[in-house]
Amino acid sequence: MVRPLQLGALLAGTRPGLLETYAAFGHPLGEAFQLRDDILGVFGDPAVTGKPAGEDLRDGRANGLLALALRHARPTAAARLRDLVGPPARPGAVEEARELIAASGAPAAAEERIAARTAQALAVLERSDLDGTTRGALVELATAATARTH
Repeated sequence: MVRPLQLGALLAGTRPGLLETYAAFGHPLGEAFQLRDDILGVFGDPAVTGKPAGEDLRDGRANGLLALALRHARPTAAARLRDLVGPPARPGAVEEARELIAASGAPAAAEERIAARTAQALAVLERSDLDGTTRGALVELATAATARTH
């Protein structure tokens, strides 16, 4: 999130301090966006998201939701989850991994982190001297990036 905002500011002939404002806004928003994407990647409806659900789990790609699940799960559940994630894809592995992730409380923890990081990003906008149009566009961006269903 940070670099595209900063690049746009540079192309528009930025003023002092704007690059720092965009960094302070973009870093927490980027984390919130990625966590939302991780949730959708595990639990999302492929008909809505346009990508296969559970692909990160099948491919063994680490993501924030999986890290939270491994941290919050009981040791035996975490060990089982590690066994289920990654190739070779076994029948029922994604479904079982989803159940373990849900049981760990990771989705709720991720939602809390999304809300906190989004609030942190929005607080930067409130403290900034951005004009109302720019601030409004960035609030819309934050909402679209973190409250999305696809």
